[in-house]
Formats: sequence, structure tokens, C-alpha cells
Amino acid sequence: MDSREPNMDGVVDILLVEPNPGDTRLFSENFKDAKLLNTVHSVSNGELALEFVHQRNEYEDAPRPDIILLEPQLPGTSGMDVLAELKADHSLADIPVVILTSSDMGEAIVKRHDLEADCYIRKPVAPEEFVEFIRSLEEFWFAIVKNPAEE
Repeated sequence: MDSREPNMDGVVDILLVEPNPGDTRLFSENFKDAKLLNTVHSVSNGELALEFVHQRNEYEDAPRPDIILLEPQLPGTSGMDVLAELKADHSLADIPVVILTSSDMGEAIVKRHDLEADCYIRKPVAPEEFVEFIRSLEEFWFAIVKNPAEE
């Protein structure tokens, strides 16, 4: 298997946790144009994100995400609560979590909660910024796939 392939079929299952439908649409459209072979699954809040990763209710047949893109400011269960639960659950802790920050303060806010994500990427605002966002995400993903944590 090529070291850049995340699983047997090479498809990267991405869970996007984003409350804004317009942003979700932009993310999904731009991922389709990316070179990285992927499937984007999206949910709009923290409760649904946890149901997805735990494969509960309507998500019982959902794939285990290879990577999670998490907006920290979510309605209901916050992104910080989602991140805390992911990192506390040994069966989920190895899923890379990318915090989508909307400002330079985003990383500081997450760390203030005594949490640590795998990566922080500034959320694109303008459509042309998505190209750079996708490149940053691909670089992060390939670094993880090429240099997996030692077991």
C-alpha cells in the first residue's frame, strides 16, 4: 500500500463539523476540486458530531472519520466539548482533529480550555482562500499518513 493512502481504498473520510450551511457548501464544493480523494460528511452541531463518531442513531452505518474538521463555536455541545470527548475516548483519540479558527485567537481559546488539537488552520473567508486551505489540509494529512504515530 502506498504510504499516502489512509485506508485500503485510498479514500479519506472527512467529518466536517460546521454550523453554517453556506460554509458547509463551500467546503464540500472545494473538496470536490481537490486532488485528495475524499468523502466529506458534514454535521451542523456537536451532538451530531458525537453521534457520527460513535456511530449512533442515524449514523450507525457511518464510516470512522480519518480526519475531523471542527469549528469550535457550535450551537449546543461546543467544539471544545467535542474535542475533549474525542481526546478522552481511547478508541477515538487517534483521529486527527483540525480546529478551524476564524481568527488568530482561535488556537489560544482552545488551549485555554486545556485541550490540544492536532492542527489549527485558519478558516477561509473568501472563495479564493479555499485553495490555500485545501493545500494546508493536504500537507497536514500527508504528514500524518507518512509519519504515523509510533505504536
